Amino acid sequence: MATPVPSLSVERLSIDVGGGASRRRVVDELSFALYPGRTLCIAGESGSGKSLSSLAIMGLLPKAASVPGGAILFGNRDLLSLPDRDMQALRGKRIGMIFQEPMTSLNPLLTVGQQLAETLRRHEAMGRADIRRRCREMLEAVRMPQVDKRLTQYPHELSGGMRQRVMIAMAMLCQPQVLIADEPTTALDVTIQAQILELMRELQQQFKTSLLLITHDMGVVAEMADEVVVMNQGRVEEHGSLEQVFTAAQAPYTRKLLAAVPVLGTTPPPAALTEKPVVLAVQDLNVRFALRHGWFERPRTVHAVEGLSFELRKGETLGLVGESGCGKSTTGKAVMNMLAYQGSIKLLGQELNGLTGDALQRVRRDVQMVFQDPYAALNPRKTVFDLVGEPLLIHDRTPEPERRARVAELLQQVDLPAASMERYPHQFSGGQRQRICIARALALNPKVIIADESVSALDVSVQAQVLELLERLRAEHGLSYLFISHDMAVVERICHRVAVMYAGRIVEIGARDQVLHNPQHAYTQRLLAAVPVPQVGRRRDFKSLLKEFVPPNPIKDAGFTAPPQRFSPVGADHWVAME
Repeated sequence: MATPVPSLSVERLSIDVGGGASRRRVVDELSFALYPGRTLCIAGESGSGKSLSSLAIMGLLPKAASVPGGAILFGNRDLLSLPDRDMQALRGKRIGMIFQEPMTSLNPLLTVGQQLAETLRRHEAMGRADIRRRCREMLEAVRMPQVDKRLTQYPHELSGGMRQRVMIAMAMLCQPQVLIADEPTTALDVTIQAQILELMRELQQQFKTSLLLITHDMGVVAEMADEVVVMNQGRVEEHGSLEQVFTAAQAPYTRKLLAAVPVLGTTPPPAALTEKPVVLAVQDLNVRFALRHGWFERPRTVHAVEGLSFELRKGETLGLVGESGCGKSTTGKAVMNMLAYQGSIKLLGQELNGLTGDALQRVRRDVQMVFQDPYAALNPRKTVFDLVGEPLLIHDRTPEPERRARVAELLQQVDLPAASMERYPHQFSGGQRQRICIARALALNPKVIIADESVSALDVSVQAQVLELLERLRAEHGLSYLFISHDMAVVERICHRVAVMYAGRIVEIGARDQVLHNPQHAYTQRLLAAVPVPQVGRRRDFKSLLKEFVPPNPIKDAGFTAPPQRFSPVGADHWVAME
């Protein structure tokens, strides 16, 4: 039997960044081979050199980077020695790439059809009619609904999952031999992630493409990989088949990475807190946004949250889960009184609706928020002392010496040295920045903390550390968390109870194990079916998820009132919405 010929080989590739005394090695002698129809995953945490390696293959390294040694062989040519004109001919035609963030990769000034056509005009000698036909066929291949409409739309008019489908279609237009996917599902909801993974599988089988998948999600690795390279700080820690890496890992770093992955069904049941007093009570919460309209148009509103009710007890973590657009974050902002709403929100028995001025400021001491993106949540021009101590200055006008002592205490509680207070946010890693955000939220000894996707942007091992920190702080301070997330394994890791949101409403609510391991609502079942499992031999068939699950239109005529929601008990502390 003939030995298979690799589509692309990387041999002892090294990449340096900077020059002179500041020069440092970020990729050190990386080697692997890609074969037709097979998938190789490069796994590792931020800063491991994964993305820089893919940019080197595409000839897109930043100016500050240099390649002191190695080779990238495509056919009989070394891509590192090719002139830029030859690389441009290969890039997009024979080697395609799907970037991590489609919104920054797509041109906001061009329609989807114009951007797809531009790729074909650059690489293929085709007429206008043939170009349009090929664009339509490729969008249909990635299961894009209403193709003709999408071709005329701009990127901002599409959802995140649709934009990523456009990126995949663009990368596959010329049927490349090699497809590089750099964290293609990181920012997506679990069901959209499953759809994208299934699309990549189908397209790979159809076109016999070699797939290089870069990710830090070991669940995605287990679902997709034939072969795995584990990288850490530029070095290869482990290289082998999927089964070798997952069942007989040799490197301590690989074992640590696998141990940090939250897996559904492995967390012991939490203690019941049904006897604890209610800290936060939400009743019939409605959040609506008026749409602008013309003289002769009827006033219309977006019903973002509709008839939401739940309770949060002392020391409890309630998970609020669902896909983007379901109203999770809007609910958190309403609890913070950051937007107008109808209904009742009571904190320790005090009604929050209608509070203003000093009364509202006093209440905000007891409800704090940890946002998803620590980069955006921290002012880059302020020191950690200023950022963490700011609530003390605003609410208590605490003198500087006392404020400094309190900030040092808070930093120690989140496992950061007191000396960190003199540094700026950019001098910390993503996980450390999130710890700073948690310290700031703790400054006024709140009763409730709203964690809005607070670990979704973190590497798996850092995510595990932050979850352990949140758990410890909850136990030490008797905190109650409203934990907003779309990651079901993370929700199981930290929550006592779970509420599943769909189209602005709760469709299922109850004890964590009841909801996650005995789901009754079709939408909850769909969410759980989409969770990638980081275990060999348990690959899921996501084909059923490719069918669009279209939520009801949230735009209604002004004055529209939805019928009250009814729930049916299906077990002890487990309720499901009646259709």
